[in-house]
Amino acid sequence: MKLPPPFFERPFWLQVVGGIVVPVVYGILTGFALGWNEILYYAMSAPIAIVGGFLAGVEHRSADEGFVRGVIGGLIFGSFILIGHEIMNNEPKAHLPEPQSGLVFATTLFGGILGALGAHWRKRQERRVEAASVR
Repeated sequence: MKLPPPFFERPFWLQVVGGIVVPVVYGILTGFALGWNEILYYAMSAPIAIVGGFLAGVEHRSADEGFVRGVIGGLIFGSFILIGHEIMNNEPKAHLPEPQSGLVFATTLFGGILGALGAHWRKRQERRVEAASVR
């Protein structure tokens, strides 16, 4: 499997898009879904977001870098879920924790974990490729 180029080797504008714009837009859309449909909200906030957090971590070469990227992405994503929901100004179709900031705490925590796991996976893949080329 071909790994994506490391995040810090990308042009600045791509770093901004991948690290900030994507979580903002996806968070707002997930916040909209919170007021539209429970199943859509859970699909967007769990499995799809999990894949996104892991893949964001894969763009980093160390678990520390992946963790930081995941924490920032999770913080932005969770915050913009609430902002998107406030923009829609309707009743949530799914359960929101009280206080609602608990959602942001959870997305930040899990984002960091997923980012670190993605970076760890990348490191293992790089070692496998390196070991195969030595043989």
